[in-house]
Amino acid sequence: MPDDCLFCRIVAREIPATVVRETETTLAFRDIAPKAPVHVLVIPKDHYATASDVAEKDPALAATLLTEAREVARGEGIADGWRLVANNGAPVGQTVFHAHLHVLGGGRIEFS
Repeated sequence: MPDDCLFCRIVAREIPATVVRETETTLAFRDIAPKAPVHVLVIPKDHYATASDVAEKDPALAATLLTEAREVARGEGIADGWRLVANNGAPVGQTVFHAHLHVLGGGRIEFS
């Protein structure tokens, strides 16, 4: 775990977060600056800098992240329509370099 990784510190419970779902390998928690009525981040508990890193190094975990995103949508009552976003690298807006998926829904989405 990199000492300066915000999401690793959330996984370690050093920084509080509103957790909505947790498995042995993933954690899902509410975004602190939501872009939609429902905005939950789904992350691997192990550190990977980008979504591409997860896909390359642990394809089974990449599939698990997608499954967990679906379960979050169901749990949040937005299974009939939701958006999944993964920024992969600084040029497209990734600001926290710990792989994560944004699950968005429940109305107007300001995420582009």
